[in-house]
Amino acid sequence: MTSPDSSVDFTLTRVFDAPRDLVFKTMIETAHLQKWWGPQGCTIDVIRHEPQAGGVFHYCMRFGPGVEMYGRFDYREIAPPERLVFVNGFADAQGERIHYAMSPTWPLEVLNTVTLSEAGGKTTLSLVSTPLDASAIEIETFKSGHASMQQGFGGMYDVYDSYLATVKAAQA
Repeated sequence: MTSPDSSVDFTLTRVFDAPRDLVFKTMIETAHLQKWWGPQGCTIDVIRHEPQAGGVFHYCMRFGPGVEMYGRFDYREIAPPERLVFVNGFADAQGERIHYAMSPTWPLEVLNTVTLSEAGGKTTLSLVSTPLDASAIEIETFKSGHASMQQGFGGMYDVYDSYLATVKAAQA
């Protein structure tokens, strides 16, 4: 299960200049998700996406010719427009969980809870990530990775913020 030690948790908060309904929609619908999910500079190929509790998001991140990594979400809870709970991790091309090749002691699975709240037409996203069923070394690796996760998620949410602005402008 998850670690009871909250110092293990990775947390991030971002504010987006868009209503919560639009933020939720662009975070869960396939056509939107593939435009912004993943590290900056990669493209996403969606292999399978079932945005419902018990559903799967299996995807390939492409970083250039011949450089690809796969990932998978297992959705646990989808409560529009305020909450997403999913387990994510690296995967192979068939969608089976695998350890991250560049850091074999990275946790196999990470529980993510995304909460959205709205005030004044802006949406605050709060992310909490916790390793699941992790060994002591995996927990330490996760904790030592918080700074790089801050950078990685920060860059991804920068891309998302720009994408969200184009979606919002197209609706105006």
